[in-house]
Amino acid sequence: MLDLLLTGATLPDGRTGMSVGVQGGRIVDVAPRIDATANNTVDAAGYLLTPHFCDPHFHMDATLSYGLPRVNESGTLLEGIALWGELKPQLKAEDMVRRALAYCDWAVARGLLAIRSHVDTSDPSLLTVEAMLEVKRRVAPYLDLQLVAFPQDGVLRTRGGMDNLERALKLGIDVVGGIPHFERTMSEGAESVRRLCELAARTGKLVDMHCDESDDPLSRHIETLAFETQRLGLQGRVNGSHCTSMHSMDNYYVSKLIPLIAESGVSVVANPLINITLQGRHDTYPKRRGMTRVPELLAGGVNVAFGHDCVMDPWYGMGSGDMLEVAHMGLHVAQMTSRSGIHACFEAVTTRAARVMHLDNYGLQPGCDASFVLLQARDPVEAIRLRAQRLKVWRKGVLLAEAPPAASRLHVPGREGDVRFLWPE
Repeated sequence: MLDLLLTGATLPDGRTGMSVGVQGGRIVDVAPRIDATANNTVDAAGYLLTPHFCDPHFHMDATLSYGLPRVNESGTLLEGIALWGELKPQLKAEDMVRRALAYCDWAVARGLLAIRSHVDTSDPSLLTVEAMLEVKRRVAPYLDLQLVAFPQDGVLRTRGGMDNLERALKLGIDVVGGIPHFERTMSEGAESVRRLCELAARTGKLVDMHCDESDDPLSRHIETLAFETQRLGLQGRVNGSHCTSMHSMDNYYVSKLIPLIAESGVSVVANPLINITLQGRHDTYPKRRGMTRVPELLAGGVNVAFGHDCVMDPWYGMGSGDMLEVAHMGLHVAQMTSRSGIHACFEAVTTRAARVMHLDNYGLQPGCDASFVLLQARDPVEAIRLRAQRLKVWRKGVLLAEAPPAASRLHVPGREGDVRFLWPE
């Protein structure tokens, strides 16, 4: 007997009327019909069943701290960094843990069950590291939380920065991070990339660096990251986040850069909500969009995913943990409005993001974890258009969250009934 049987589901690849059988937390069968009994049978009613959402770029230590100690009035990246610097001396581990756990509740309710969070290692106390490791321990039964050692103030710019970061790794942080464009000089930024990649090679860690989060087209640390990845044999283990300077680079240089990134196996995470908010702040008009060249990178064979980056913190006062909102913004900023483009944006918060995070057993095939979401939509396009209701969220076959179908009751004569905003069949 199966633990769980879903029937009548639509899958992201377009298959309809599909059944999914679950036993022992794993998917054991996916077929149009499964002749088996189950302890729990759920009729998906034609709605979309998708692997859970993944956020490959977030800052859990700062989340839900909006307004502390004040609000970012300019809306710039630099004021956000300055604000975080003002807040750090006031931080308490219990407050960070409380806010992070609250955000994880939001995430689970949104079907977001895997998050990669950058954790500031600039303070030698490593208070943020210890707090986020505690959060990781507490949420482990229901959410995969990867932690990145992130030297927010620059690993070389900060006294003892490399030592702090190495201590964070020894405490249990999963990934080596960096921020080369925030070092004092371009050469220091390149040197930080070299040292951090060598550290990852020695320790067997993955790498995820904030790279070129700038409107400066001469900020080209992603090139150095791709080179060091190849030199050290780190192909497939490295990600460059943001890469917004690429938006401002000339096309000739980019025609060289993208093949280099693809050859190195470096993936890229864009953060549409934040990139469109923080970039272009020095422009009058026309204003740059700021987000990296997503369609061009995809066409060049680079794995590109989308991250949320921030929710209600010194950099961004909005957000609710909804990766469909991220995908919705991404397709608009990148002008990926073809059906194939919209599907690629859906993959950027599901399968492509899972690949960046090196998640095992992810997907909707037999043998994968039964960690999936039933959305009130009939395909990925409709899911993004509506930021669809998460009807049910399962992790390894266990129901974690559910919500009633979203509907408005109409009281117009002759048109009474529920309005659900679905395309008429």
